[in-house]
Amino acid sequence: MVTTDRQSAFDRILASIPFKGQVLNETSLWWFDKTQHITSNAVVLAPDENVTIAKKCSVFPVEFVVRGFVTGSTDTSLWTVYNNGVRNYCGNALPDGLAKSQKLPANILTPTTKAADHDVPVTPDEIVECGLMTQAEYDEVSRKTLSLFEYGQRVALEHGLILVDTKYEFGKGKDGSILLIDEVHTPDSSRYWIAHTYEERFKNGLEPENVDKEFLRLWFKDHCNPYEDEVLPDAPEELVRELSWRYIFLYETITKSEFKLPSTEEPIHDRISRNVARALSSLT
Repeated sequence: MVTTDRQSAFDRILASIPFKGQVLNETSLWWFDKTQHITSNAVVLAPDENVTIAKKCSVFPVEFVVRGFVTGSTDTSLWTVYNNGVRNYCGNALPDGLAKSQKLPANILTPTTKAADHDVPVTPDEIVECGLMTQAEYDEVSRKTLSLFEYGQRVALEHGLILVDTKYEFGKGKDGSILLIDEVHTPDSSRYWIAHTYEERFKNGLEPENVDKEFLRLWFKDHCNPYEDEVLPDAPEELVRELSWRYIFLYETITKSEFKLPSTEEPIHDRISRNVARALSSLT
């Protein structure tokens, strides 16, 4: 799996963010390693900063989205649907009176599945009834999902961050075992807020300080209709640099290690091809 610098949201490519691919790959690898006590994963090895070689899996066609707060800006975000009056979402009963960015009484699971080119929320019953997973598979994955999120929240808070929401994907290996795949707790698959400023900003009705791509989403929503406009405006260069910095900041904050820039000017395609070829030859 090769992780690129392309930045997507609203089911579209928005920009190219320097070093994003490396940040996502190395952040995921850190979390894959730290969560092995909760679930096995598909990682075999990482031969390059942007590459993970993984076990081939039969992927469940469900994204397991976990939320700890009512927030977001996309059509499927919890705040959007809640603000539109929905009080039962993906099988979860939501109380009246919640404000944007407020902490939920308990973490909730809001699965989605793909329909054409966008995500569609589904309930646990619908997942089983539609044959996307068996009841036993869903029970195992949902249990692991909530445990992963609770662990991620605890680790993030120890590092001064709030893990707001995230998504996980799972698949079955050749032996039938269920494995965590794709990415874990990255700034692409997750929302992170700065912990020490959250309470004050929430009380004052301000958006939390975020360390993810939410501010890029908000910029596009302010300057166009990202769902319907055929051509989107280019993201300002300073916005692109800021997002690159935030991604690197998140990696260093979570892992407590320095982000290492590529040490060579070799074209990335050549570097990846060389490193992957060498790794694959060692596996055969």
